[in-house]
Amino acid sequence: MTGTLLQMFPLEKRSFWQQAAAEEKRIQEIRLRAGRPILIMMEGREWYLDQEGRFTDKQAQGSLVTAKELQMLLQHICHDSLYAFEDELRQGFITVNGGHRVGIAGQVVLSGDGSVKTIKHVSYMNIRVSHEIKGAADELLPLVYEKGRLKNVLIISPPGCGKTTLLRDLIRQISDGNACAGGMCVGVVDERSEIAGSYLGSPQNDVGCRTDVLDACPKALGMMLLLRSMSPRVIAVDELGGREDMEALHLAASCGSRILATVHGEDLWDIQKKQGLQRIFEDRLFDCFPVLGKEKGRCVIKRVYGREEAYASDFWGGYDYFRQPGLGTLVPPAVYQPSADTAGTGRNSGAFYE
Repeated sequence: MTGTLLQMFPLEKRSFWQQAAAEEKRIQEIRLRAGRPILIMMEGREWYLDQEGRFTDKQAQGSLVTAKELQMLLQHICHDSLYAFEDELRQGFITVNGGHRVGIAGQVVLSGDGSVKTIKHVSYMNIRVSHEIKGAADELLPLVYEKGRLKNVLIISPPGCGKTTLLRDLIRQISDGNACAGGMCVGVVDERSEIAGSYLGSPQNDVGCRTDVLDACPKALGMMLLLRSMSPRVIAVDELGGREDMEALHLAASCGSRILATVHGEDLWDIQKKQGLQRIFEDRLFDCFPVLGKEKGRCVIKRVYGREEAYASDFWGGYDYFRQPGLGTLVPPAVYQPSADTAGTGRNSGAFYE
């Protein structure tokens, strides 16, 4: 949902933020730190805003954020009722209209049991601008089905390489139906409100007409709730963690649900080493492993591993998928005809999402 960034700011500050809001589609983050210049990440590059709200690449010209401005912004986001948002404040972020997520940091107040009670004296805010890219999963989609049956898919990605964007569009197309298969009921456990970007329980991003969302719920608990109440044919989660997540995934799979998940990592070797994730390989839960990365500043699909390759004892290979010139789709290397500039340069030549 575009056009919502400007609404985040108090009315008296909107003229200053007008030019930045006009670039909503290009902005990834807005970082606000008390006593420091406004810092904007836009298309992988750092920018500042001067006193007039204009973009500049010179830090010395950047407009400084005051503690009072941060407090005003927080009050505005919380509709002048911090008490009503204390659960969100306890988690360290608030999701606002449009699906944008505002992370906060400051002085942590602990409860008697050592858990976080709230965060006060907020001095740092990070606005992560929500981007919905319909069609992001178009070329991956044929690879996640086999004869019309959806595979269990684990997307592997370093931070900032578009895994949530890819997962969101995959959910949408599986839910609505596509050229590979009809629509399926999808249950999403959106622990950090990043997939659906729910605001007051309503998804701000399009996750499909057959999708049910549990917002701000721990993944392991949420998967169990969905299985008991919504009978999903597919369960989707972002950023797998430790043992509890894996146990819940296995239970979901044993109940007949297909699994869509993401995990932070550089490649298959990397996630093999992470505590709690070894069961992925021991129990062979997943069938398809897209690995994401960046190429010239763009998020790309670097490789897609099939089941046999991922679980092979020597574990050296994997399907490389290439874009066949003129076809516009990713195809297995068996039918890939290398061009003159890539011929003879090895298995990985061109193995990325262009």
